Amino acid sequence: MIGTMTNVVAILIGSAVGSWLKKGIKEEYQTALFTAMGFSATVLGINAVVQNMPHSQYPVLFIMSLAIGGLVGTILNIDAAFQRFVGRFAKSELSKGLSTAILLFCVGTLSILGPIESALYDNHTYLFTNATLDLVTSMALAATYGFGIALSAIVLFMWQGSLYLAAIYIEPFLTDALMTEISIVGGVLILSSGLAILGIKDSKSLNLLPALVVPVMWFLVVALF
Repeated sequence: MIGTMTNVVAILIGSAVGSWLKKGIKEEYQTALFTAMGFSATVLGINAVVQNMPHSQYPVLFIMSLAIGGLVGTILNIDAAFQRFVGRFAKSELSKGLSTAILLFCVGTLSILGPIESALYDNHTYLFTNATLDLVTSMALAATYGFGIALSAIVLFMWQGSLYLAAIYIEPFLTDALMTEISIVGGVLILSSGLAILGIKDSKSLNLLPALVVPVMWFLVVALF
């Protein structure tokens, strides 16, 4: 799991450097960084949707995924549980940054295929690339929200570690078609996170996380019938 460990270390280093920079940045500059991260997340989300939508075999699947996933997430109230958890360690503002970090770090092709490539073929290229991107992203997020962003490294480790261990069983299901649908839904989630940071619309992105499971269930049903 050298690739995953590298990814985790990159986030920890980026969070440390970013939080150190935060101490010397005036409030008005922190606000500028805050806004920049909001726009960045928004653009990354839109880009993921635009890139993958033309290749979708089921153009309305993402709508069904968001509807079902959002309903399940709201019933479970994932966002409120996360807010309570983060509230034990820091001010609530951190939860917004953490939810964005988790989505950016975990909901992406590199972070999903990386552990599988690492486990099956001993190829760490995807994860090393992902680590480089996460280093810069965590630095920017920590400069805005503080060192608490490092907590996302724990989630990343659990996520990629689970995929690594399950690689033999799930690899046959991770087709290009499935990854396209997951990327579209993931892009919408990242977009919603960016809009929340900008104060445009707080959609409680974490309540939408179950939407990522719906495409998987759909492809399993299609495979069976």
